[in-house]
Amino acid sequence: MEFINAIMNGQFTGLAIGLLGAGLAACLAGAGSARGTGVAGEAGAGLLTQDPSKFGKVMIMQVIPGTQGLYGLVVWFFAIMQMGVLDGSAVNLSFIDGCRYFAACLPMAIGGGISAVAQGKVAASSINILAKKPDHWSKGMILCITVEFYAILSLLASMLMLLNI
Repeated sequence: MEFINAIMNGQFTGLAIGLLGAGLAACLAGAGSARGTGVAGEAGAGLLTQDPSKFGKVMIMQVIPGTQGLYGLVVWFFAIMQMGVLDGSAVNLSFIDGCRYFAACLPMAIGGGISAVAQGKVAASSINILAKKPDHWSKGMILCITVEFYAILSLLASMLMLLNI
């Protein structure tokens, strides 16, 4: 009953905003990764119907856009841990602190979601390199890693902000 009274009295407003930010980091980065790995998987499946021996290299290309979802989950975990959700001290999270956590999670939410889709498209194109010039498939991986750099920057921005709240 105390929990419901606390919600009704607005004591969890900061927590709600902070959890929204953490949830967006996990969900948007995860959704972007799902879409990116799906795009790469579609291209890979087409190649594998012609040459199943390339499965290992296709799988590597498909997995690369999935890292953003992992990064989003790391940001979510650090955010809920710092907000006190895991140890029960989150009840007293102020509105301003909730906004700080929300803002800290946005780089990963937005950067992760967008970069995962972009990376999936690059991975799909790189699978075309693997299909037409198998000896040059590593060039496609380098192109994918270029997009990964921006996902890492998003992760770094969110983590530095979270660690300094």
